[in-house]
Amino acid sequence: MSSWKKAAKANQKTHKERHQPESRKHLGLLEKKKDYKKRADDYHKKGDTLKLIRKRALDKNPDEFYFHMINSKVKDGIHHEYEKDDVHSTEQIKLMQTQDIKYINMKRTMETRRIQRLQSNLHMTDLADSTPNTHVFFVDEDEEKNFDIAKRLDTHPALINRKSNRPRLSDLHKLNLPAVDKKTLDFASNIKEKSYKELSKRIEREKLLTVVQQKMELKRHLNDARIMKPKKIQCGTAVSAPVYKFQYIRKK
Repeated sequence: MSSWKKAAKANQKTHKERHQPESRKHLGLLEKKKDYKKRADDYHKKGDTLKLIRKRALDKNPDEFYFHMINSKVKDGIHHEYEKDDVHSTEQIKLMQTQDIKYINMKRTMETRRIQRLQSNLHMTDLADSTPNTHVFFVDEDEEKNFDIAKRLDTHPALINRKSNRPRLSDLHKLNLPAVDKKTLDFASNIKEKSYKELSKRIEREKLLTVVQQKMELKRHLNDARIMKPKKIQCGTAVSAPVYKFQYIRKK
């Protein structure tokens, strides 16, 4: 019986939705079912949105505050972020106003080479000795009371705390080093301390020049008339350059 129903529908006429008669053409397009479906879905979507907004308004905390309230404004129903000015230090402003990017690049290169020269001479061994470290020795109960670390490591007691350049006693006897007084040791220690201070200052100087160079290069790119205005992602600070998202331009 079911096969007969399928065969009976095979030769039936397909009924189509009628078009707008000529006499009613002045009233506009006659709405079809697909048009009604779109209109109905849009109506229900807007209704659900209004219900959600009404619920949020009822549940809103009057004491609620977040910084986006004061960092944005609503114009024509669209939120717009307030653009914040980039922050520059006094020294950065002086360099950007009085010098060009070639001079900044040259000075940064000089500082980088001096830093490399100082690091190659200092080797940063004091920093390695300052970090804590453990070394476990396994001894018997009998020798635990009379255990001597310097004797076990075969080195001088003054060199126990070193992690690098800790020679053995046999190597020290082979060197035949002359006696050094306390004044000479203090003088060498002062020279090394001054070198470390100079190294730290030059590293800070190199970081400052790098930030200034990045800001000046970014300013030059923003002034380029061939590119569209990029989108600002992050504001610049005294220690970092601003971040922009540029539109991709295909090169030939």
